[in-house]
Amino acid sequence: MLTPFTTAARLDRLPITRAHKFALATLAFVFLFEFGDLNTFAYVAPALVKHLGFSVGDIAVVTSAAFLGMAVGAAFGGRVSDLIGRKRALLCSTSLFSLFSLVNAAGVNVPTFVVFRFLTGVGLSAMVVAATTYISEVMPAARRGRMQSAVMAVGLAGIPFMSFSARGIVPLGSGAWRLVFVLGSAALLALPALAALPESPRWLVHKDRLPAAEAVLSQLERRAGPLPPIADVPSAPAAPAGRSGYRQLFASPYGRTTLFLAVVWIFQTLGFYGFVAWVPTLLTQHGFSVAKSLGFSALTTIGAVPGALLAWPVTDRLGRKLPLVVAALATAASGLAYGLTFNPVAIVVFGFCVNLLIQTFATLLYAYSPELFPTGLRNAGHGLVYGTGRLANIFGPMLVASIFAGLGYQAVFVYIAACWLIVALAIAFFGPRTGKRSLESLSARTGAQAGAANPVHTANNAEGTLR
Repeated sequence: MLTPFTTAARLDRLPITRAHKFALATLAFVFLFEFGDLNTFAYVAPALVKHLGFSVGDIAVVTSAAFLGMAVGAAFGGRVSDLIGRKRALLCSTSLFSLFSLVNAAGVNVPTFVVFRFLTGVGLSAMVVAATTYISEVMPAARRGRMQSAVMAVGLAGIPFMSFSARGIVPLGSGAWRLVFVLGSAALLALPALAALPESPRWLVHKDRLPAAEAVLSQLERRAGPLPPIADVPSAPAAPAGRSGYRQLFASPYGRTTLFLAVVWIFQTLGFYGFVAWVPTLLTQHGFSVAKSLGFSALTTIGAVPGALLAWPVTDRLGRKLPLVVAALATAASGLAYGLTFNPVAIVVFGFCVNLLIQTFATLLYAYSPELFPTGLRNAGHGLVYGTGRLANIFGPMLVASIFAGLGYQAVFVYIAACWLIVALAIAFFGPRTGKRSLESLSARTGAQAGAANPVHTANNAEGTLR
C-alpha cells in the first residue's frame, strides 16, 4: 500500500528521466514569460509617463494594484492548488496571467491599468506557487534544488529578453509600448504541454487517490530503467485528505515556520521590487533620457540568468540556509553601491551585480520555502508566505515614491539595502537547515523542532544538522 513515505522513497531513488525533463522544459517556458510579464510594467512605465501623462504617484498606484493581485493569487491560488491538484492549478493560473497580459495592451488610463494589472498579478503568483511546489514534489531529493535552479535560469532569461525587447519597441512610437504586453502573453503556447504533465504523486496520495498515484509512479519507474531497492521507510498509513486549512499554518508545529518565512518574503519582496520595478523610472527622474534609462536597465538585467545558475553548484551541496544569508548580504552591499554612484559604467556594473544576486537568492528561496511544509499544507503555506510578501509590497511602491520625493535618489537605495539586511538576519537566526532529504523528513523535522516528536526526525537528525 502506498504511504507518503513509500511514495517519497520511490520518487527519490529515480534519476532524472525524460518525463522529468519534459516537465522542466515546460515550466521553464512558462517562467520565461512569467518573469518577463512581471517586469513589463516597469519597462513600459517611462513611456506611460511621457505619452499618457502618468505621474510617479500613478506608477506607484498601478504597481501596488499588481502586487495586491499577486497577494490574492498566491494566498488563494495556493489553497486552490491543494484542493484541485498542482496540474489543474498550473493550467488555470497560466491561462489567467497570459490572457490578462494581452488585455493590458488595451490600457488607456490609471483605472484600466489598476484593474488589468491586478488580474494579471493574480495569475502570475498563483502560477509561481503551483510551479515551485510541483517541482519540489516530483523531483528526486538529491536534485531538487538544482532542478529548481535550471528552471529559474531559463525563466529568468525572460527579464533581459523583455527588457531588450522593450528597449527596441517602446521608442518606435507613442503606442508601441502596447506590443510589449502582447509579447508577454506568449505563455498561452505552453497550455497543451501543461495538460500533458502528470499530477504530483505526493498530492494524489494525500488525497487518497492511490491507484492514480501508483500509475504515475509506475510510469516514471518504467522510463527510468533499473533502479536500486526502495529504502526502508516507516510503516505509516497514507495521510487522509481531511482537515488541512489555513488555521493549521498558525498552530503548532508550523506556526513558527509560517511567521519566519513571512518575514523573509516581506522584506525580500520589498528589497527586490524596490530595485527592479523602480530603476528605469528613477533613472529618468534623475536626468537620464528614457532610451538611456531603458538601456542601462537592459544591460543590468543580463545578470539574472547567471544569478540563477550561481545557485546550481551550492543549493544541493550546501543546503539553502548559508547561501541565502550570503546572497542577501551581498545584495545589500551591491544595492547600496549602485545608489552612491552616477557613473554610467558603475551603474551598469553594480546593477548587474544586484540582478545577479537577487536571482541567486530567489532561486534558493523558491526551493527552500515549500520544503518546510507538509504535503497537505505545502501549496497553501508556500502561497500564504509568498503572498504576504506581495501584500506588503502594495505599500512598497508608495514608500519608494515618498522616500524619493522627501529624501532623494540615494535614500531609496539605503532603504533597499536595509530590507536585504533584515532578510539576512532573519534567516541566519531563525532559518532551519535543509539538504538532500525527502520532503516528508523535512516537514517532520520542522514539527520536531517546534515540539512535536517524530521518529523520522530522530532517525535523520544527524544528516539534517549538516545542511
